[in-house]
Amino acid sequence: MDPFLVLLHSVSAGLSSSELTDLKFLCQSRVGKRKLERVQSGLDLFSVLLEQNELDSQHTELLRELLASLRRQDLLRLLDDFEAGATARAAPEERDLHAAFDIICDHVGKDWRRLARQLKVSDTKIDAIEVKYPRNLTEQVRESLRVWKNTQRKDAAVPQLVEALRACRLNLVAELVEECQQAQSLQSEEQSSHSTVSQVTWDSDAPSSRAS
Repeated sequence: MDPFLVLLHSVSAGLSSSELTDLKFLCQSRVGKRKLERVQSGLDLFSVLLEQNELDSQHTELLRELLASLRRQDLLRLLDDFEAGATARAAPEERDLHAAFDIICDHVGKDWRRLARQLKVSDTKIDAIEVKYPRNLTEQVRESLRVWKNTQRKDAAVPQLVEALRACRLNLVAELVEECQQAQSLQSEEQSSHSTVSQVTWDSDAPSSRAS
């Protein structure tokens, strides 16, 4: 079963009728009036957004924005859990970025604007982030990092974040990011080594074939 569809089903089940009305209002610029009139549940709305490629498992920004507007921290935690699971299934570079994002969100605080500018996020986008998440500092930080990542695409990497943090004199945060990356690299090496040893052991224990 698709984990993302399971997430959307859980979110839909947790919405009240008034919250669904709020979401439909917020989606007016994305979904046509006739389609919105046919929406009777969260699943109906999510189905339309999926069809229009406004939402998918790799691009959950809109869902996060909508849930944040409702101030549903419980549903945001479901989204966090889904993204954490997606990160575990992602490539090592992607896992490193997500881990760095978590550290930066926990420690940068109000300095996020300075960091965003250092990462070449425009003032226009910074202002839009503040409007989108007016009272949620953590989401402001995370959204600025998402904007940077989406702009850089495949070029987005942890060393760029560390360099930007040091340029902003956020050296402690930079060191935490580097330590986390080193720990993850070591863990990956240990897992790879364990896998290799297990394969060698399996091969040595396997009965050798003999010609009859």
